[in-house]
Amino acid sequence: MQKVMLRVCYALFPLVFASVYLFGWRSLVLVLVVLAFGIATEALFTLRQGKPITSAVFVTSLIFSLSLPPMIPFWMAVVGIVAGVGLGKMVFGGFGQNVFNPAMVGRCFLYVTFPIEMTNQWAGPVWGGAAGFGRWSVALDAVTQATPLVEWRKGISVPMEQLFLGNTAGSLGETSALLILLGGAYLMYTKAAPWRLAVSCLIGGILLSSVLHGFGATGVPSALATLLSGSFLFGSVFVVTEPVSGAKTQYGQWIYGFMVGGLTVVLRGFSNFPEGVMFSILIMNAFVPLIDQAVRRMQAAKKAVP
Repeated sequence: MQKVMLRVCYALFPLVFASVYLFGWRSLVLVLVVLAFGIATEALFTLRQGKPITSAVFVTSLIFSLSLPPMIPFWMAVVGIVAGVGLGKMVFGGFGQNVFNPAMVGRCFLYVTFPIEMTNQWAGPVWGGAAGFGRWSVALDAVTQATPLVEWRKGISVPMEQLFLGNTAGSLGETSALLILLGGAYLMYTKAAPWRLAVSCLIGGILLSSVLHGFGATGVPSALATLLSGSFLFGSVFVVTEPVSGAKTQYGQWIYGFMVGGLTVVLRGFSNFPEGVMFSILIMNAFVPLIDQAVRRMQAAKKAVP
């Protein structure tokens, strides 16, 4: 399992590198602060029991930090990772026992506690030349630097090449579809992530967005725009595939991933929240035991038939 977690970290490192290029060195410091407090939080629980710190906390901390807005205050990020590791994992008994994805628990805690900082304050990226490597941070502009999902709700289109490369406002690790896809390819090639979970999530999002967009649903962009905007790709590759909170059975993985993808499209298009990946994953995490149990019962019933 430790090798798997290390491979996930390797797949995430290019996104950390890109966040510095797009948003400045503050991004790297934010990631390091989150890592430090994530490890410290797990240590408070495990060391008292004489258990070692798991490599999973590195993955949780990286995913959580890359899901944050670039200019979020450091102390808020600390609150989020402490809530994610403490409430999302350790209270359930630690690694392998958590029902919900810890990184998304932490992000959800911040989302409902500090909604303005998590939804309305976005920093536009810098592009070209040394870009963010030559500065500490970028300017915060909540008016002109809306995320692509917010702009689509207003009827403003965003060039697809910007979404593919990452030249757009968004969370630290969600902007570059190219790097996310490369990281996902590495995870699938090294078998560090269940490919069924990622593929089924993508299929669910593509199918439902195509249908709703085809029928003219307001607020639902095309399938390509759905995939490239917001945290859909990031969530499909790095969060849905989390081995503990996701479905374990093969058929269950198809159901779970498909439902996450479809539910994301519904929440994006018809709820008050422009982004639905986080809520979709947490909602479906709660149904994982039921899904796997139903699949196992059906398989057992088939075997029992003479």
